[in-house]
Amino acid sequence: MSNTDNRIVFMGTPDFALHILKGLIENNFNVVAVITAPDRPAGRGQNIKKSPVKIYSKSKNLKLFQPKNLKDPVFVKDLKNLNIDLQIVVAFRMLPKIVWEIPSMGTINLHASLLPQYRGAAPINWAIINGETETGVTTFFIDEKIDTGDIIMQSKTKISIDDTAETLHDKLMSSGLKLVIKTILKINKSNHRIVQNENNELKTAPKLNKENCKIDWRKNPNQIIDIVRGLNPYPGAWTIVKNGDNKINIKIFKVKFEKKDQSNALGTIFSNKSSIKISVSGGFIHLIEFKFPGKKQMDVKSFLNGFNFDKNSKII
Repeated sequence: MSNTDNRIVFMGTPDFALHILKGLIENNFNVVAVITAPDRPAGRGQNIKKSPVKIYSKSKNLKLFQPKNLKDPVFVKDLKNLNIDLQIVVAFRMLPKIVWEIPSMGTINLHASLLPQYRGAAPINWAIINGETETGVTTFFIDEKIDTGDIIMQSKTKISIDDTAETLHDKLMSSGLKLVIKTILKINKSNHRIVQNENNELKTAPKLNKENCKIDWRKNPNQIIDIVRGLNPYPGAWTIVKNGDNKINIKIFKVKFEKKDQSNALGTIFSNKSSIKISVSGGFIHLIEFKFPGKKQMDVKSFLNGFNFDKNSKII
């Protein structure tokens, strides 16, 4: 028997969305169709990759759509013919009005931040990068803009000093499922909604790119640690090492700070048989886990077995 009589369409693509979809199915919600991204070539071999949501939906014989164009008249007609009450969107693309206005009860989105803070594509990463100690998940009604619609419910989550983007992702994925279920049950009883308060200074969560993932070694040690944590495991914080005549682009996944008075130029590299450290303000950042081009991710001792730094090596 269904948890509610609502006819639900679910939209999502990655693992975060998959967890929510699985939870809805396992809790007997009436998901009448799923919409996910089209299959795409990926990797060096350009093999066709199916989204996690598609793979699961096929295994459960759920009705599946993979529209390239969300305004395609045929797709819109098919969606309307489902007579849906509610659409749930998790980690999907921006919807046109012609799609999000279809359900009688509206279209809701799960966002991995406490809106209105951290609107945008990468809220989990930016919460850690900016040194936040708390974040959360929000359900809201979709409107014409990105992440601006009326809030339905929120749930807070602590960010520990050891959290990475991966561990925080998993925490919010779990709390997100609980919040979505509570939200569905709530909007069956009440249409109460909260307009987002934009009076305070808002922090955003723009899409990650090469420029904003590069480590600035002039920043304080905590900020350096936070960008490394916030980009671990993907896409990875990066920097350039000048070793002799070579310039090497490396990705860094784990570091620690050694507080120490020192007067070396920022970015100077010091290494011995068991450590690699970089001079920063107030001490040294030790590289713990990282990846050099053409090599697998490794720890310091494994790497130093086959690599020597020039005496004038530095970060540039």
